[in-house]
Amino acid sequence: MTEPSSTAPVLVTGATGFLGSHLLPLLLEGSEPVRVLSRQPEPELSARGVEVVVGDVVSGAGLDAAFDGVQRVFHLAGRVSRDPDAAASLQQVHVDGTRTLAEAARRAGAERILLVSTSGTIAVSRDPDPECDETAPVPIELIGRWPYYRSKWLQERALLADAGEIEVVIVNPSLLLGPGDERLSSTGDVLQFLSGQIGVIPPGGLNFVDVRDAAAGALAAMAKGRSGQRYLLGGHNWSFADFFARLGEVSGSPAPRLRLPRGLYTAGALLTEEVARQIGREPAVDRISREMAACHWYFSSEKAIRELGHDPRDGRITLLETVNWLRGREGLS
Repeated sequence: MTEPSSTAPVLVTGATGFLGSHLLPLLLEGSEPVRVLSRQPEPELSARGVEVVVGDVVSGAGLDAAFDGVQRVFHLAGRVSRDPDAAASLQQVHVDGTRTLAEAARRAGAERILLVSTSGTIAVSRDPDPECDETAPVPIELIGRWPYYRSKWLQERALLADAGEIEVVIVNPSLLLGPGDERLSSTGDVLQFLSGQIGVIPPGGLNFVDVRDAAAGALAAMAKGRSGQRYLLGGHNWSFADFFARLGEVSGSPAPRLRLPRGLYTAGALLTEEVARQIGREPAVDRISREMAACHWYFSSEKAIRELGHDPRDGRITLLETVNWLRGREGLS
């Protein structure tokens, strides 16, 4: 990889999101100027010395100005949704928008793009497999049912196909937890737990990672990651029973006790969803969320640990700081 010019700005999309808000301070500690592509002016970022270019990856507006003189790009822009009706917009943002970005990067002669995807494009199964790694086959029979993960997998393929001579590195973080999730894009389930809205323990399991460790991993992947490679950035493989028990320990809130087998759990989701719609209400938990919670999202981060120096912190610390931040934000006791 060619060493970046100290005067060439590094471009970030999605800088105001959960991960972006933690990556940006790390970039500002470096020697390169930082430029952000945003759909609206960001006076707070400008006040911190960040150059803000107003534009959009979907329409392509502002992209040529954003890429002027840029060698390296952190592509974080995206949308998180479990709504099955959001499939078209997710495809537009993740796939079409990434293709538009790749075209602009080629025109500008950019050298390297770091794409932030998700561990859910590869590390999800009906049975627990903590040894799952970057060599695992894409579980298309599962993620094909879920618009968000399907669009993120197609996004990866689109960038690798359209980048031309540009180096591409992909990082795949698991569920991001920690302080600062202003849009509740990742920590909404923890807020539901604190609000007493989770009454059943799902039969599956999850992997989560501290957002600050994922930001450090993305920075390291840009500097040291091998072109054409993906890196799973995770922290801890816990069953949902363990996750809620430990969340209860650090928060003092009661953990759910009711457990249902997978078949009954998913069947119940379909029934409650149908009943809610019959009476004109939104279901408390949607079908896709129930299907996802019945699966296991386990994997190994050994490759990222070995090649990038990924060093996930203690999960209980992450949970405690997530809880404290959410309680402060929401005014919860």
